[in-house]
Amino acid sequence: MVEQLDHEIPLEAQTTSVVREIAEAASLKAGRLLVIGVSTSEVAGSRIGTAGALDVAQQLLSGVESVRREYGFDVAFQCCEHLNRALVVERAVLERLGLMEVAAVPVRTAGGSMATVAYRSMSDACLAANVQAHAGIDIGETLIGMHLRPIAVPFRPSLRWIGEARVTAAFTRPPLIGGQRAVYSLEQEVGGNCD
Repeated sequence: MVEQLDHEIPLEAQTTSVVREIAEAASLKAGRLLVIGVSTSEVAGSRIGTAGALDVAQQLLSGVESVRREYGFDVAFQCCEHLNRALVVERAVLERLGLMEVAAVPVRTAGGSMATVAYRSMSDACLAANVQAHAGIDIGETLIGMHLRPIAVPFRPSLRWIGEARVTAAFTRPPLIGGQRAVYSLEQEVGGNCD
């Protein structure tokens, strides 16, 4: 069944809805990182990489920022493959996480519209080679998986499209270790001995 797209809802409101849902599901808060990949071409109804739109990126950024300010998490915006999918982050985030900086300034034709708008909106923007984010949103099938922590849990937001672009999201969890006798919360009863 093909989901009907709701063109009556502004792009900013669609983005706010999706970001708020993943923030809740992933328990995003200060110190946590959300990675976002966006094809503004796909959002506008064109094939990825063919019709980047700064005005579309600005609407999406406004939606992301409204939720980010409320919850306090950090955001990394993925560049396109022309910049090796580097990420736009605030320099303070780069330094706090010990990320490797790479040198470039994203533009619409090399980095993408979303990265371009995000870079120019930050107080001290820079590019990180990679991150390991706690959660991610992929708008337009830009392939953000390389920037998530290893155990990704698919998340299905109530809006599966932003504009004309398919939305995929995930949050991460720590690996469960220890096997059959392992306990994963303090409320569980521990049985048996372990020498």
